[in-house]
Amino acid sequence: MSSLVLKNFSQRTRELAPGFVVSSVVAAAACFLSEHYGAPVMLFALLLGMSVNFLAAESKCKAGIEFTARSVLRMGIALLGMRITLGQITALGWQPVALVITLVVVTITVSVIAAKILGFQKLFGMLTGGSTAICGASAALALSAAFPNHPQKEKATLFTVIGVSALSTFAMIVYPMIAKWLELSPQAAGVFLGATIHDVAQVVGAGYSMSTQTGDTATVVKLMRVAMLLPVIVCAAMITRIQGADSTGERPPLLPWFAVGFLLLACINSTGWVPAMVQNGINDLSRWFLVIAISALGMKTQLKELASVGIKPILLMIGESIFLVVLVLGLMRLWF
Repeated sequence: MSSLVLKNFSQRTRELAPGFVVSSVVAAAACFLSEHYGAPVMLFALLLGMSVNFLAAESKCKAGIEFTARSVLRMGIALLGMRITLGQITALGWQPVALVITLVVVTITVSVIAAKILGFQKLFGMLTGGSTAICGASAALALSAAFPNHPQKEKATLFTVIGVSALSTFAMIVYPMIAKWLELSPQAAGVFLGATIHDVAQVVGAGYSMSTQTGDTATVVKLMRVAMLLPVIVCAAMITRIQGADSTGERPPLLPWFAVGFLLLACINSTGWVPAMVQNGINDLSRWFLVIAISALGMKTQLKELASVGIKPILLMIGESIFLVVLVLGLMRLWF
């Protein structure tokens, strides 16, 4: 029995290895370019993946690329939980917590309504709204993993990742200027940047470019937004269960395993028993898994497919970003 299991495992490994290896090579190239040119690594991973999309066709790499785009992605999402502690959330008081919960709920709700008005499915509005309100490309990938399979799901996910990565880079440059123009205090500037910029890396870059206090505050507020990923994933899973089975006939789980892993790691990290070296290692592994997965997703699509989406999705994402800035500034004026 054990020899049969070992044989099946060995056969499965040989089947998946080529696709995983090419995805890893593309991810490594994306990391190199990102470090040397300062652009988002997710964007490089997507574009490089698209440039070699022939590998995802009928070849030895196909099964491994499918596995990487699905299972490795979910592993990376689960490991994101190691970024969160309850102490970080409570240290700033109730106002930032209320601010984050409100902006996530309101932004996603408005995005779903706007998507419906523009003629898109509600789940597309939840995908773009969640990526804008929570944590950019990581949230887009996590929500997509919780949605049922659909012929247009990967195309919508890739478009969202590209759009939110570009907008996050723009925000990292422009939003500190807005904070200075509004003469916000260092802590208020940190709250503003942490609550509005899409990706964690861009929040860190923008915050510490202003001051250490601003950077620290911005990072904690941003991690509070990341913590909202879990309840939003659960809501997305509940919606898809209500809508029924996906195109493969499978009924989505109420609580996906990667969401459970996210919660468990967040609880473990909150104990304070995890050494900094282990914590940093898991965070790096999570980032690496996500970059590998987005490289694989890039291989599964073609640029001409994304070019066919039209102007409406672009306007939707820009509108969501502008709405988030206005909402956060309004709430800050009310509560701070």
